[in-house]
Amino acid sequence: MDIDILLILQEIRNGVGACLTDFMTKMSFIGEMNTVLIIIALIYWCVSKEFGKYLLMGWSGNRVVNGLLKVTACVYRPWIRDARIVPDSDALAAATGYSFPSGHSMNAASLYGGGAIRKELSKWLRITLGIIVVLIALSRNFLGVHTPQDILVGAGAGLLVMWMTGKLIAWVDKNPGKDIMVAFIGIAAAVAVAVFAAVKSYPTDYNEAGELLVDGTKMANDTFKGVGWCVGFLIGWILEKRYVGFSTDIPVMTRITRLTIGLLSYYAVSLILLPLLKSWIPGVGGTILSCFIQMFFVTFVFPLCIKRFERTPVLLKQ
Repeated sequence: MDIDILLILQEIRNGVGACLTDFMTKMSFIGEMNTVLIIIALIYWCVSKEFGKYLLMGWSGNRVVNGLLKVTACVYRPWIRDARIVPDSDALAAATGYSFPSGHSMNAASLYGGGAIRKELSKWLRITLGIIVVLIALSRNFLGVHTPQDILVGAGAGLLVMWMTGKLIAWVDKNPGKDIMVAFIGIAAAVAVAVFAAVKSYPTDYNEAGELLVDGTKMANDTFKGVGWCVGFLIGWILEKRYVGFSTDIPVMTRITRLTIGLLSYYAVSLILLPLLKSWIPGVGGTILSCFIQMFFVTFVFPLCIKRFERTPVLLKQ
């Protein structure tokens, strides 16, 4: 049934729905991992530290959960399961890993869904964020890179993780001394997922030419990324809380300064430092370490830098 729905959407995309392809591509883009991470980082640095912390923790957890589910289920992408499925060519670049559940849907549930379930936000903002979640999930079906089952489970699991994250943060706020325990358990769980993904066996199905359809070890790459991000967040969260304590209760010009410097430095780390690191340390180790550094920069290194920078007289006068 999933494939039949995709075939219907494919006919629409290739016919009267061609005008929607660009729109759906843009919706899919705002659900990509790095797009979601930089948006959350800017919220954390410049808008609301507490809300950003909630989003970062939830998104990090969702990446590990998504990776665990993917390497456990090992569901092939739709076009591998049925040659009649021809996905949009532009969407293939972000269609990494196994198919179930949809990573974009879980990303959308983390950021936009994470806001939609927060009662302190306005009604219309929550409705708008909910619509964005639905559109991002549907875009993955429309573009032919995920089945309806993938997006439903992805969005549902993502929202559940965000709800649990909100409860966990509220509990830690009431029991501040328990944060180390939470971080330790989270790191242990993430490492266990990485070990599981590294040692488990993967399907070895071959095509008529005798070629391996999917290399499971390569498909596990998204899982290792999630582990790196999760561990980077948990360590950065603890260190920032104890040794930095930056605030987002700042003047508008300081927010703009943070946003500008943050974007430039984030892209310098992501586009220059991390590719160099992965070239020096290939394989699983390089993947986990690079994602760890990326998240550790977001949660601890940049907050440490701006805390010290904003002590200077220039910014104190703003």
